[in-house]
Amino acid sequence: MDLSKLTTKLTKIGKRKGRGTGSGWGKRAGRGDKGAGSRSGKKLPYIGFNGGNIPFIRKMPKRGFNMYKQEEYQVVNLKDIQEKLKSASVIDPKALKDAKLLRNDTKLLKILANLTDAFSLKATFKADKFSQSAKKAIENAGGTVEYLNRQKETPQNRQEVARPQKENKNSRD
Repeated sequence: MDLSKLTTKLTKIGKRKGRGTGSGWGKRAGRGDKGAGSRSGKKLPYIGFNGGNIPFIRKMPKRGFNMYKQEEYQVVNLKDIQEKLKSASVIDPKALKDAKLLRNDTKLLKILANLTDAFSLKATFKADKFSQSAKKAIENAGGTVEYLNRQKETPQNRQEVARPQKENKNSRD
């Protein structure tokens, strides 16, 4: 026996359904006579389908509260800033994105003081929010803190910025 001559069957060839009655899988092709299962593009049973009864997920009571205007902040620690931006004089969202500490410089930013050593970077920090300990650590090192007045982007904000209101042509002013 020669090992180089061994072959493997890599792909399984599927049954050719609906190709005549002689194959045993002709006519209805294993789909039955009627109903959604026999039609093309069948969508039943979807995940959670309960045989026509009320699905379990719809029986469960709704719990909690989702705040519509909740502001989500991207968080950066002073420890990481001190490691990556040692010589920077101004630290803002763009500088943090360039240093790969932020993914998106347009989203809201909060700076936290997760430090192992003393903080010694003297710079101007610009962010939307600071923790109290981060603000204290920056000011003790001789730096300054500036707040950016940005808002979370909501569908209403986006619409106002994207297209200004059109004037009504039918008005008689």
